[in-house]
Amino acid sequence: MTRTRMTAAVWYAAKDVRVERVPVRPPEPGEVTIEVAYCGICGSDLHEYADGPHAVPVGTPHPESGVAAPLVLGHEFCGTVTEVGDGVTDVVPGDRVAVEPHYRCGRCPRCLAGEYNICRHFGFAGLMGHGGLAERATVPAYMLHRLPESVSLEQAAVFEPAAVALHAVRRAGIRPGEIVAVLGLGPIGLLVTQLAARSGAGRVVAADRSATRRALAERLGAAETATDLAGLAVGEGADVTFEAVGSEGTLRACLAATRRGGRVMFLGLTGTVRLDAFALVNNEQTVMTSVGYRHAYPELIRMVAEEGVDLAGIVTSVIPLERVVRDGFEALLRGEEQVKVLVRPGGRRP
Repeated sequence: MTRTRMTAAVWYAAKDVRVERVPVRPPEPGEVTIEVAYCGICGSDLHEYADGPHAVPVGTPHPESGVAAPLVLGHEFCGTVTEVGDGVTDVVPGDRVAVEPHYRCGRCPRCLAGEYNICRHFGFAGLMGHGGLAERATVPAYMLHRLPESVSLEQAAVFEPAAVALHAVRRAGIRPGEIVAVLGLGPIGLLVTQLAARSGAGRVVAADRSATRRALAERLGAAETATDLAGLAVGEGADVTFEAVGSEGTLRACLAATRRGGRVMFLGLTGTVRLDAFALVNNEQTVMTSVGYRHAYPELIRMVAEEGVDLAGIVTSVIPLERVVRDGFEALLRGEEQVKVLVRPGGRRP
C-alpha cells in the first residue's frame, strides 16, 4: 500500500524547523521516491537553522526544484527505492541507493562540459528543494547511485561529505611525497585528511582545537596533529594546505603555513575576506576553491566495496527524526562534542 503522508523536518525560518506530518509526493516522470535510511546533518543545515535563509529559496522557487520555503531539509541521505516514475529504468523498487543531491539543468555550458556542480542553476535537494530529513524523499532519478551488497547504508550516509572532500583533494592535485596540512577537523576536514592520506601524500598533518577530533584525525591517517598550524612541524611550509573552517583568520593562517609556491584549498564558507596581496604575489602561492563535487560517487562506492575503506568512522551519533531539533541542531549549536550526526527517519536501524 502506497503511503500518502510522512513525518519530516520542515524549515520555515531561522530557529523554526518543525517535525510534522506532510504529504508524500509521488514521483513524476524521471523521478524516484525512496524510503530514507539515514540523513546526515551538515554545517549548511545548521547555518540555515541558526540564522538562515542562506541557500533556502524564500518567495521565489528554485529554478530546477520548483520549490520555495517551507521545505524539507537534509541533503546527505540514502535509502531504498519504493516507487519510480515513468521513464525511469536504472533503478527499481527495492534497490538500495545513495543520493547525490546536486540539481543540474543539463543544458548550460558547464553541464554540457560535465562540470554539473557549477551548473547555472546549481543547488541541492534539502537546501533548495525538498530533501532527506523525512521518512520519504522524491528526487530526480539522475541523483541516484545503486549500492552493491558490500556497501552498507551506514557507509552511504556519509558519501555526500566524502564527495566534497574527494573533489577538493582531486582539485588540489596532491603529488606523491607532498606535505599536506588540514586546518579544521569537522566532517569535511577529517574526510580530507583520510582521503589525502590515501592519495599518495608523503605526510598529512592536521590542526583543530578539539582533542577528540585530533585523535580521530590520527586514526584516519594524520601523522601529526596540533591545536593550530603553527604547532605542526612542516619545515618551510606545507605543499598543500586545506582550509576547512571558513574565516579570514584561518585562511591567513593557512597561507602562513604554506611554502612559497604552494597551494591553499579554501573549503570553508564565509563572507568577504581581506588578504595581503603583496605577500601572496611575492610567495607565488595559489589560492583555490572547491564547491560540491562531480563524478565522485562511483569512486567512493568502489573504495568502500573493493578496498574496504571506512568512511563512516566520522559518525559520532545516530538520532531519531523526532529529536532532530533538540539532539541535532540545538546540540550542535551548544557546542556538544559531535562530529557527524546521522538522523534515522524511520526510528529504527534499517
